[in-house]
Amino acid sequence: MLVAEVQFTPWDKVYWFNPAGSDLCVGDYAVVNTDLGMELGAVISLKELTESEIVTREIKNIVRKANLSDLDKAKERNTHKKEVLDTCRLAAQKNNLDMKLVDVHFSFDGGRVTFAFIAGSRLDFRGLVKDLTHTFQKSIRMQQLGVRDEAKYLGSWGPCGRGLCCQNFLKDLGQVSAEYVEIQQLMHRGSDRLSGICGRLRCCLRYEKETYEKLTASLPAIGTKVRTDHGRGVIIAHNILRQSVNVQLEGESGANVEILIKENNSKEEAKKDG
Repeated sequence: MLVAEVQFTPWDKVYWFNPAGSDLCVGDYAVVNTDLGMELGAVISLKELTESEIVTREIKNIVRKANLSDLDKAKERNTHKKEVLDTCRLAAQKNNLDMKLVDVHFSFDGGRVTFAFIAGSRLDFRGLVKDLTHTFQKSIRMQQLGVRDEAKYLGSWGPCGRGLCCQNFLKDLGQVSAEYVEIQQLMHRGSDRLSGICGRLRCCLRYEKETYEKLTASLPAIGTKVRTDHGRGVIIAHNILRQSVNVQLEGESGANVEILIKENNSKEEAKKDG
């Protein structure tokens, strides 16, 4: 089944819709019905889903491809962003809320206003919502973002000299854990060199995770006792890209030697002892 991936704001997630009969292309805008009301979103991709993916969620039909009137309506609402954000900031100060407002989104049907913010902890913003509902006479939603989402929304340049991956093509940021650093043997580089502008581990650490896992799987585990052309010893370290291991030899010398691991026997290799 072909679905259109539609995004309503740069900081929100991507939603799937059925584009049947709408003649949509990537980059077009579409009017859709959501559980919260009518929305206008950008079509960021068209993709085929498998049967197993389809059953995991309800896929609603797209109402129509956005016309000029729809786009003008959305553009006119966005001209009031600054005043609306300023009003929300004052209300947040009144309610003693330590939050950083990032953006505001107006639903296409005009019935809802969503404020995106960043905070160091969970906040009780019931008083704020009450004040904003009274001021704007609309349904108010507060959406807390992570620092990765802020970087994705604001954009910048990475240390590689190119635009941020999260803003340009990563639709699902996912999780980047310290496990990725460990398996790629990058611990020695320090957190400053491994962190993006958001202060979290760089998303690009995910790119080679599967390759490193595959290469690591072909090496004997650290601690394995082996016999080599130099004598018996124990594996104390991996050199993943070189596909070799460091072996601490037994005996008086206790030498540390590097042994290449090869499927064939044309090179010196370490064999499990026993």
